[in-house]
Amino acid sequence: MASTPELCIFGAGSIGCYVGGRLAATGATVRFIGRERVVAEVRAHGLRLTDWQGADLKVNVADVRIDTEPDALATADLVLVTVKSAATEEAGRTLAARLKPGAIVISFQNGLHNAEVLRGLLPGRTVLTGMVPFNVAAQGQGHFHAGSEGTLEVERHAVLAPFVEAFSRAGLPLKQHADIVAVQWAKLLFNLNNALNALADLPLKEELSQRAWRRCLALAQGEALAVLRRAGVKPAKLTPLPPGWIPLLLAAPDAVFGVLAKKMLAIDPKARSSMWDDLHAGRKTEVDYLNGEVVRLGQQHGVSTPVNARLVALIREAEGGNRRAWTGEALLADLKQA
Repeated sequence: MASTPELCIFGAGSIGCYVGGRLAATGATVRFIGRERVVAEVRAHGLRLTDWQGADLKVNVADVRIDTEPDALATADLVLVTVKSAATEEAGRTLAARLKPGAIVISFQNGLHNAEVLRGLLPGRTVLTGMVPFNVAAQGQGHFHAGSEGTLEVERHAVLAPFVEAFSRAGLPLKQHADIVAVQWAKLLFNLNNALNALADLPLKEELSQRAWRRCLALAQGEALAVLRRAGVKPAKLTPLPPGWIPLLLAAPDAVFGVLAKKMLAIDPKARSSMWDDLHAGRKTEVDYLNGEVVRLGQQHGVSTPVNARLVALIREAEGGNRRAWTGEALLADLKQA
């Protein structure tokens, strides 16, 4: 490996541009591979990376190495895969044809099984599971904003040692875990809100400040927790409260929730979920890899999951152009009927 490792972002969308941009802005050698729309935008404006706590970093146009072609994979020491889950197989085939010997891959994607898919297509390679816990929104003109807190979570492995300093310097320390699956499920429990946020058509903070929407999330999470208990999966504790207590907190009156869940509401007032972004951009969402995972695991273990199945169906309707103007109360009544 070179004395200065070369990193590559494969799938330079909101997450990829933000993570890669912060790394590049703080001295790492980073190359980006993305779709034409993002490539054209970044080539015109460079990158600006901000967060809800006031960070503001920039990478000038002349310093951004971004392209639509995957040639940068051939020299990369570490590849961060940030494509949508549905594009994972295609990404794996592209990586297989171009990675140099010894290159390491981390899947920083939503869902549970993307690293497994990549491993199947990259035999003999080191492919690690990662997770991005914070929300990133594209603001236009190369500006990407993280609207909530969190550090990068990744499967523990000795091969990460040469890269730890670069991530820490970027303000994105790698938190390594022996049991990354438990962490993934804990994150997925929170990501069950992505569908609700898309249906609410509200900023995340405003949505979570309303008890009716939180009760909808409590129903979805409670159902998922029942499935996990049957499957023998114990989600990690990522908050001061154990995962099993979160639905009770969500269902609490607004005044109580506001006092006990200040950290949960530590979100930029304009932040929205990636599923909201996808719906508004006319893209297919990742609902199958979030609420759909609960439905599939429930089917495997004989546990009914009507709430999450209903949310999948409603998002599918919205993708097809049939978007309803939901209130929290109306959706709560609908989910209770389900």
